[in-house]
Amino acid sequence: MAAATMKDVAERAGVSTTTVSHVINQTRFVSEENRSKVQEAMKALGYQPNAIAKSLRQKSTNTIGLMISDIANPFFTSLIRGVEDVANAAGFNLILCNTDEKPEKEYTYLDVLQQKQVDGVIVAPTGENLDYFEALVDNGFPMVFIDRRLEGIACPAVLADNENGSYEAVSHLIGLGHRRIGIVVGLLGVTSTTERLRGYQKALAEHGLPFDKELVLPGKSKVESGREAALQLLALTARPSAIFATNNQMTIGVMHALHEQGVRCPDDMAVVGFDDFEWASAFRPLLTTVAQPVYDMGRVAAETLIERIRNKGETGDKGGAGVTGKADRAGAKQVITLGCTLVVRESCGAGGAAAATAESIADAGEK
Repeated sequence: MAAATMKDVAERAGVSTTTVSHVINQTRFVSEENRSKVQEAMKALGYQPNAIAKSLRQKSTNTIGLMISDIANPFFTSLIRGVEDVANAAGFNLILCNTDEKPEKEYTYLDVLQQKQVDGVIVAPTGENLDYFEALVDNGFPMVFIDRRLEGIACPAVLADNENGSYEAVSHLIGLGHRRIGIVVGLLGVTSTTERLRGYQKALAEHGLPFDKELVLPGKSKVESGREAALQLLALTARPSAIFATNNQMTIGVMHALHEQGVRCPDDMAVVGFDDFEWASAFRPLLTTVAQPVYDMGRVAAETLIERIRNKGETGDKGGAGVTGKADRAGAKQVITLGCTLVVRESCGAGGAAAATAESIADAGEK
């Protein structure tokens, strides 16, 4: 039988995970009734509070965790490299966890890393498990979000300038004459997806173009889902003359769909991707992409986390009984945003042919 988790205790006691954390660490007042419920649930389940109790220890393990959302995505290769280079130079070992965008795996890995007594964690969050993250922050556990963040959680975050990167890509297409631009977005509910969609909308609005929901397709950040989304866009009566895919995997899927349907890029359809990966220049045509400073994101996230770990040790804040972690929150809401760069290659062409074709199709559909 699997060991009970803090979530199991919370469900049995009928309280939040945060309340369980406060009972374990005595970090905030909890009513006697709820305290008793939690203690009884812990006893009934045989729960050993290793997860949050990690904060009680006095000795560093010189180990940090890195939780990424998709190990198959080349985006994370450079990000991991940036984190590891900084960690290694600072004398820290790295434990890598892959959540596959699954909240249950994320929760399990958070528990595992706590049990391994890591000194801190860098996380690309799934968008769930808010109670657990809040409990960790409340207990002063060093943590940094990367690539995306959780609204309402007081934790530093290192992000790309998703909104502006998207804005620049769509503005480039509009400048080439495109008026109907399809967008394939990533996972809904993730902040990076929201920011990139916002940049798309901003570019349309500033150029006086309408926002058409028909041109917005979810792609789930995977190759096949990008392909399926592109096929749906191609099937529209008034199809777009350009497609903006908001991550590298979906860009590949879009290109597969165009090839399958005999749609020439950029003659019949312009394409811009988000993420500049090594083989973007190996595609024919060469892909125009929004390049994120991925290595630097990893580097800055590791530097930020290690600084927080060391500051915690210097102030004597071990997160034990009576410590809320609030003293460590001076930079807790800090968001470090690194700029993106539009890399123009061949996949947008001069814009005229694809844009004119789309307009003629749209006109025919209206008649």
